[in-house]
Amino acid sequence: MSRISLAKYPFLRQDFAASLVVFLVALPLCVGVAVASGVPAELGLITGIVGGIVAGLLPGSSLQVSGPAAGLTVLVYEAVDSYGLPALGVIVLAAGLLQLAMGALKLGRWFRAISLSVVEGMLAGIGLVIIAGQLYAAAGLDAPASGLGKIAGLPGAAADAFGSTEALVSLAVGAGTVAVLVGWQKLPRRVRTVPGALAAVVLATLAVLAFSLPVATVEVNGLFDSIQPPGADAFGELASVGIIGTIIAFTLIASAESLFSAAAVDRLHDGPRTQYNKELMAQGAGNAVCGVLGALPMTAVIVRSSANVHAGARTKASRVLHGVWLLLFAALLPAALAYIPLPALAGILVHAGWKLIPFRGITALWRAHRGEALILIVTAGSIVAVNMFEGVLIGLALSVVKTAWEASHLKTEIVDKGAGPIQVYLSGNATFLRLPKILDSLEALPADRPIELDLSGLHHLDHACRTALENWAERHSATGTDPVKVTERAPEKTPEQTPEKASEKVTERAG
Repeated sequence: MSRISLAKYPFLRQDFAASLVVFLVALPLCVGVAVASGVPAELGLITGIVGGIVAGLLPGSSLQVSGPAAGLTVLVYEAVDSYGLPALGVIVLAAGLLQLAMGALKLGRWFRAISLSVVEGMLAGIGLVIIAGQLYAAAGLDAPASGLGKIAGLPGAAADAFGSTEALVSLAVGAGTVAVLVGWQKLPRRVRTVPGALAAVVLATLAVLAFSLPVATVEVNGLFDSIQPPGADAFGELASVGIIGTIIAFTLIASAESLFSAAAVDRLHDGPRTQYNKELMAQGAGNAVCGVLGALPMTAVIVRSSANVHAGARTKASRVLHGVWLLLFAALLPAALAYIPLPALAGILVHAGWKLIPFRGITALWRAHRGEALILIVTAGSIVAVNMFEGVLIGLALSVVKTAWEASHLKTEIVDKGAGPIQVYLSGNATFLRLPKILDSLEALPADRPIELDLSGLHHLDHACRTALENWAERHSATGTDPVKVTERAPEKTPEQTPEKASEKVTERAG
């Protein structure tokens, strides 16, 4: 029997070992993301379970692992704070159904067309808000609601913390957690088989218990008590414009993060490539289930996915099994959550937020493409200053404007030898965006001199520009000078129009 099983599942041993590693990585992150989102810790575990079992069984990406993500923490917190916990299930359910529809319409690959600078700016903005908010949580203080308020209030919070022994102890636990996470990467490989996040939480928990430190711990409600399917009243909230905007934000951000993660994971292994439309539907199915259960939204998470690949996973069995281990933990050992110190989870989120900010990437981008770097910085700043949804829209709008500006790049060269016609050379892309500049240059030319207008260097000449140039040429020619001579690029011949191809066709027909 065992021989048949091994023949049927040749990679079961590797996938089993990888699933345990991913489970140990996911456990503290599920709890930490839930607490930072302002919802019961068990809801983070439920999303991790659904991400492993439901999304894990569906086709799309074989090695990508899904669950609650730090990248949605800010948006979830704002949604729960504005509309209440019961509305969260409706928002997540609607977002999941939208993802299913987009996957069915084969829109998955279009998410890869989103400017990378906007995505990195989004993650950087989220990282800044997470860091600022979790610094308050690490000290056991209440954080202001807005991103700017969180950052502006840090000096006052630091003064309050240094005046309180309990706050200093709480901060010490959070700082110790971050120190363990940073230092863990420098330890021998054998030690690092235990994920750093799990080691940091366990060490912080043991320190709090051993020294009886006055530190707040996770509040445990019980797995089934935490499940709150949305009721009829919650569905009535769908008439709200704010709810609709939040649903769109959840859908776009979760989809983009998942599919960008899939592209990154594909570069880590040589196995089957991601089928983006099917992966989008898998994410949608998982979010729909999470919504029905009233849990957190789900995305593919690069931290867990890379851990899965590096642990030797070969098939989707590893991610499904990791969901099973989360389910067993939530069902059999929920009381263990009550021993986890909140500042330790805050430390994990501070570390996660720091990794969302591409410090090296911004520097390199500024040197090579300052426009893209500016989009990244403005997107991040807008998310901090306004909110997640509007910040991303600002970034996308900037990206579109930059692309339109670059697409309309035009060079105008005027050659006047003193005698004979004035020669005007236009090269690049002549669009309506550059039309005022073109007309200013042409209308500044002497009205009593013949003009030769060379358009052969243009890659594109839109209708507005062509019409304006024809009207200008008529006006200039009406002054009594020679008609404006216009030279345009000859239309490119297709392969069938070349003499060689024509002779081949004649030969074929003769044969």
